[in-house]
Amino acid sequence: MKAVKTYNAERITVATLASHTALQILRAAKHAGFRTLAIASASTSDFYRRFSFVDTVLTASPRDIERLAPDLVERNTIFIPHGSFVEYCGPEKAQEFNVPFFGTRKLIAVEASQSQKMQLLREAGISTPKEYWSAEEAEPPVIVKFQGAKGGKGYFIAKDKKTIQEKLRGTNEPYIIQEYLIGVPAYVHFFASPLFDRVELFGADVRYESNVDGRVLGLAEPSFTVVGNRPLVLRESLLPKLVEYGEAFAKSVEKKTGQKMIGPFCLETIINENIDVKVFEFSGRIVAGTNVYMGAGSPYSTLYFDKPIDMGERIALEIREAVKKGLLELVTT
Repeated sequence: MKAVKTYNAERITVATLASHTALQILRAAKHAGFRTLAIASASTSDFYRRFSFVDTVLTASPRDIERLAPDLVERNTIFIPHGSFVEYCGPEKAQEFNVPFFGTRKLIAVEASQSQKMQLLREAGISTPKEYWSAEEAEPPVIVKFQGAKGGKGYFIAKDKKTIQEKLRGTNEPYIIQEYLIGVPAYVHFFASPLFDRVELFGADVRYESNVDGRVLGLAEPSFTVVGNRPLVLRESLLPKLVEYGEAFAKSVEKKTGQKMIGPFCLETIINENIDVKVFEFSGRIVAGTNVYMGAGSPYSTLYFDKPIDMGERIALEIREAVKKGLLELVTT
């Protein structure tokens, strides 16, 4: 992103869409000495103005966010994409939005396609569930997933081929049919640092999902809409494999996109009774599960920094170091 070359490094603004992990990102950026800016909808702008660490709130819908680009560049803005940006703005807006991103911009196009996401994981040599191309080919039980970062909304489980056919009848939305894995979910957070030249294991969470976790007593179909997250500390014997997967993922991203993996990402796993780890999806940016240790810090961050920090603070630290070393181009796209 050429704009970052013209920036006044002493007046950097950190901005993001006012949703998802915005409070974590902007709180940490303010504490690191940056100016902060939230892009909010008309219905949420008053909420974000309540917080002293948010210097500026601009009102815009995701559909017309690009009109803010000239103003943001004038403010020396580095934009942090997250799940709401991926879902509501999408890959086309990501390319048109001419503001430097902290993160791997080209990965957003991959993340918008379930099939491309799974292909990237396979190319990394990461163990994944079986994938089926039609209801006839599928070997139930399966889970059917739709495109985008919807937080699981619309996903469904099918125990037979008839259910798959009935629920997909008339749908025009792209989807994949995936083997339903038996085990426990673990959403594992990483940070890829160009400045430190390493991939850091950062934390983990478990999603709290509507009537999968709700007390519905068999009265409703399972639904995977995420309403919150719970912290998770994994057994230590799992950590070497997870670090191996994280490093392999970062290399696969660079090979596929031609851009280094920059900043947070998440590998979404199922771990079975034999402690085998399979990755069924990924998020190529900060995930809402990192909010579980906002302000307190993640347990694994102490392994790298000898103190707990949260993911927002880790992002701010990377940007701050890049500013000090004159390397903003290394951490933005």
